[in-house]
Amino acid sequence: MRVADGIAYPEGAVTLAQAVAVRQAGDAVVASGCSVFDLAGVTQVDSSVLSVLLAWRRAAQARGGGLEFRNLPPSIQSLIELYGVGELIGP
Repeated sequence: MRVADGIAYPEGAVTLAQAVAVRQAGDAVVASGCSVFDLAGVTQVDSSVLSVLLAWRRAAQARGGGLEFRNLPPSIQSLIELYGVGELIGP
């Protein structure tokens, strides 16, 4: 996962096959103090992406901080609506 100017840029697929690796990469980014994820480069998702986003948010909260998700692709927005987790994932 690329990080530039304090923003993390996950790229590619975030499906069940990649979820653990993507989550671990994001956890490391959160642990380094990064609090912004730009998801514009995420190209394919399934419902496991929600678990990843929620895990990153919990990790940030455990460190006493918040987390911002930017440029959510329509596919992620649809899953957020479908599962009713908008309040948990946040703006």
